[in-house]
Amino acid sequence: MKIGFQLMLLLLLMLFGCGEQQETITKKSLVEVQGQVIVPLEKASLYIYKKGMDLYGPAFAVSEETDKDGHFAISLPEGEYVTVVRKRASGATVGPVVAGDNRSEFIPMLVKNGMAELTISAPIKVGDDRRLTKQDDKTLTGLSGRITDADGNPVEGVRIQVYDHVQMSERPKYVSEKTGPDGRYKVLLPEGGTYYIGARDNFGGPPKLGDLYGRYDQGTIEPSAVVILKDEILKDVDIRVSKIW
Repeated sequence: MKIGFQLMLLLLLMLFGCGEQQETITKKSLVEVQGQVIVPLEKASLYIYKKGMDLYGPAFAVSEETDKDGHFAISLPEGEYVTVVRKRASGATVGPVVAGDNRSEFIPMLVKNGMAELTISAPIKVGDDRRLTKQDDKTLTGLSGRITDADGNPVEGVRIQVYDHVQMSERPKYVSEKTGPDGRYKVLLPEGGTYYIGARDNFGGPPKLGDLYGRYDQGTIEPSAVVILKDEILKDVDIRVSKIW
């Protein structure tokens, strides 16, 4: 009986101990990383990525917001990381970094032994090569359309994401403003070309459960290509979105 109980306990440990996170992190294995974001910059956060992660997707860890002097602190396991400071003027913690937001360069960081210290500059982003919907005076090339749900009703608060590869797996090349109550959007592009179009209510990383998601296709398994000529606004590129379950 005792052997049977021990065997059952061992099986449970194997079942629940072999999930996605393989490493066991204890307080003793953590290294304190602290420093300052200058000018100083208040209410900014460090986004920490493990080496090899998608730097525009969900982060491995995010620090608490910096204080009024720009100071931050976060504890991490030893290893190689890439960190970036972001502060969105909207107050959002996710989504694209746009003109008017603060962002640092991507900084390689080796966390090993003792305490690591960083001093980071995160200037205001002036230009934005992905969100071009307001640059009417600079380009006449782009696309427009309407985002609807399964019943054909307009969907508000969705962004169009424009890719230049059919896999649509990396960072989008251009992102629109959010749709309004009429579900309509317009994306202006610097040049014509062949593009693939998706629509999401969230930004960063693959779509998650509960997200609204859709892509432009014509009843095919793969996304349908959209060919846009120079100085052409391609109209009626409509997309239907639905919640991911």
